[in-house]
Amino acid sequence: MSKVRHLLGISGGKDSAALAIYMKENYPHLDIEYYTSDTGKELDETYQLITNLEIFLGKKIIRLTGANNSPELPFDHFIKMYNGYLPSSNARWCTKKLKLEPFEDFVGNDPVISYVGIRGDEDREGYISKKSNIQSIFPFRKNIWSEDVIGKFLANTNIPLAEKFYVEFMTGDKLPRVLEILGTKISASYNQQQKLTQLLDLGIKEFNAAVFEFVKTTNYPLANEINFPLITNEEILVRADIFKILEDSGVGVPAYYKEVAFEVNGKMGNYARSRSGCFFCFYQQKIEWVWLFEQHPDLFAKAMEYEKDGYTWIQDEPLTELIKPERVLQIKEDYIKRSERASKVKSPYLLDILAEEEGVGCASCFI
Repeated sequence: MSKVRHLLGISGGKDSAALAIYMKENYPHLDIEYYTSDTGKELDETYQLITNLEIFLGKKIIRLTGANNSPELPFDHFIKMYNGYLPSSNARWCTKKLKLEPFEDFVGNDPVISYVGIRGDEDREGYISKKSNIQSIFPFRKNIWSEDVIGKFLANTNIPLAEKFYVEFMTGDKLPRVLEILGTKISASYNQQQKLTQLLDLGIKEFNAAVFEFVKTTNYPLANEINFPLITNEEILVRADIFKILEDSGVGVPAYYKEVAFEVNGKMGNYARSRSGCFFCFYQQKIEWVWLFEQHPDLFAKAMEYEKDGYTWIQDEPLTELIKPERVLQIKEDYIKRSERASKVKSPYLLDILAEEEGVGCASCFI
């Protein structure tokens, strides 16, 4: 039986940092290897967070880098290899070369449980490796299992086996209803998510126990484990919980999340950075580029240096145009208007407003 490695990636963002703290406090007996993929282009605040985490965890966070034998920083090495072609949402070579490949090289062929910090109030799956020896677990969610595991467990062809495992772990008044749900085939009028939600509502621990027994019949890494402590975890953590974990632990919230006030034509606004990752990340909203220009002008200048030969970080708008006074004013005014609209019907958190505007982004970098 192969020894399973337990890995947790630190992106430099709030969620992965909080997950590292959470796992240390709740599952101290798990021998978790903590790692970070260093592009060489992170904000100083990111490196400070990693240092703070190492102190709290009492363990070194392993630095993974692409282009190990290059004298240049990883990003600079690969941008030369791509002839100055900047990464974008349609061509995320940075994710592949600087994050995923170093991670999968680090894993090798070992069976691995990868703990992912997607919260219970997020509707996304995150990065799932295509390598069969890597299995993702989501401790903050009601459903800790990845989409591929759920798809197999709840498949119509697996109904008899799922029923068998459930009977082992559930008794009492709920069992007949559970068996009724399990026996109902997924169809156009009854989808997998509906079935999953109903089963979880009838018992998270029982569902997890049944799935774990099913996983033991597969080639997933957890098939090598006799026990898995997270199957009894019923906690669901959301954004407010993440900030509380960071603050209560003493690690602190990454400084780039802290709101900075600005004024435009007598109206007040606040801006910040909504995510970790490279300081020039193309997933940034335009107000975040303005934040970088005003709060870290040296880094903004470095980002501008990469724009040449027609390649720009923002489609159809080079940074030289974005920082013109009238353009900065317009971006701030537009952002204040959007914030006012969003705050009436949505979360009061600035980070939520930013995240809503920017979209999902790159899960492998920013979880």
